[in-house]
Amino acid sequence: MTSSMVVPVIDVQNDNFKELWPVMVLAIKTASFIALDTELSGLGSRKALLAECIEDRYKAICNAARTRSILSLGFACFKKLENKDDDTYLVQVYNLTLLCSEEYVIEPQSVQFLVQHGFDFNKQYAEGVPYLKGNDMGGDSHGINMRMLFVELLRARKPLVLHNGLIDMVFLYQCFYAHLPDKLGTFTADLSQMFPAGIYDTKYTTEYELRFAASYLEYAYKKCKLDNSKSLEVGGNGHHLFLEFCKYSGHLSSYVDFRPCLAGSSLEGPLNVCQRFSAYGWCPNGSLCPLSHDTDLIIQHDEKNKVEKKKKRKRKRKNSSQGNVDFEGASENKQAHMELKDGEQGPDQVIPDTDSKPPPVTEQVDGTPAQGSESGEKMMTEKVEEGNGVAEPQAVSADEEMKTDKEKVEGNGVSEPQPLATSDAAKKEKSKRKKLEGGSHRAGFDAFMTGYIFSYATTLTERVGEPPCSESWLPECLNKVYLSGKSVPMHIVKSTFSKSSKAHMHKMDIVWGKSFSSSVASKAEGAV
Repeated sequence: MTSSMVVPVIDVQNDNFKELWPVMVLAIKTASFIALDTELSGLGSRKALLAECIEDRYKAICNAARTRSILSLGFACFKKLENKDDDTYLVQVYNLTLLCSEEYVIEPQSVQFLVQHGFDFNKQYAEGVPYLKGNDMGGDSHGINMRMLFVELLRARKPLVLHNGLIDMVFLYQCFYAHLPDKLGTFTADLSQMFPAGIYDTKYTTEYELRFAASYLEYAYKKCKLDNSKSLEVGGNGHHLFLEFCKYSGHLSSYVDFRPCLAGSSLEGPLNVCQRFSAYGWCPNGSLCPLSHDTDLIIQHDEKNKVEKKKKRKRKRKNSSQGNVDFEGASENKQAHMELKDGEQGPDQVIPDTDSKPPPVTEQVDGTPAQGSESGEKMMTEKVEEGNGVAEPQAVSADEEMKTDKEKVEGNGVSEPQPLATSDAAKKEKSKRKKLEGGSHRAGFDAFMTGYIFSYATTLTERVGEPPCSESWLPECLNKVYLSGKSVPMHIVKSTFSKSSKAHMHKMDIVWGKSFSSSVASKAEGAV
């Protein structure tokens, strides 16, 4: 059972953007890594976004980024505290409400999804931080604005962490950096120079390294939180994850939205799980679905099934050693995340166990992955499907401004435990959970969950008594971006066959205040 945790998220809009600028820049510069997430006005054709050819898929996402906009940007700065036991991070989370100053398409489906998850469009149009897309115009490359905040992110040279991040990266490039290049190889070449410390995708990490039963953001975050708590309870020899947050007082406290992560629910009696939501974190029936969408209970359900399957395999091995022949039916390790066709009712089955290692990834030279097999009916990208699993915020007082607040129970920070609910209260709480459909959907908290998954995964790669790898946080996941429906990721590399775009080279000159293009050219000549 995990404990509760309250995460302070600083709301940033046009009226406090300049005031919070120094704090945001300092958080970026001092972070060990930065996790990002976006909320978008739409994505266009879902079929084109999942094209079999990755080059065609990239073109479809580019078209969406040129015609749609980023409505909200969240980033979470995780600073590793070296003088603390195990893996302790100081975390600062920001949620920026944005408003594109150009005309853009906003899709009813996206509006409906965001409104259902608590997004305030009145606030966005009244208080959103303005920005222009494409190449710099006028004084965009100077002063205090969104494009310069992105420049500060590049100058920090920190690892960038995303969840299912291809769409995020394309939109970030178009909205805050420069016009997108036409070819995918050029785009990946630009990214490799923009983020030399590496790009990590926690969806890829969840699928191919952690190998959870599901990989949507809320599930992965809560599963990591649960596993970290269990590890602490048994007192294992491995590293454990601990978080610290800042306290905000005075007028700064009015900008903070405290996001409670409530303790997990208890599994009692039979549980009718919605198989589509259990696998993908999204259900077309929404709050009207008669089956359970409670992620905490879904995870416990998966854990129970996993234990039962291990017992079953143990019995089979015992019977085999005694000479008893046991009929082997279908494989225990069914392929995870098999999508259902639209309109189909999923069978009443459990989430497949994923103990077996996924197929090996073939390295690519030019940033374009080999074509993998499609798994089931292709599904809309998770960028507009995943909720974040947060209940309504509760007010929390803060006394000292920017003072470290140690919250270190089960590695997450806790609020006071709540008394056991009566049956009637439990029903009301269950109804409330159902109505919220996983809670308010916010880019800031989604960025925090993404960073939590990454920081927890890094603790599993470290060995007691050995220093963490200086070259990479997660070597097996470095510069590998998850691709929906593909068995291999997209590699963020600059190949010998791809050149960086002219807009990128010009932008790099602005970022570094020197002739970046000249230095790149000299390196190329030296290599020859």
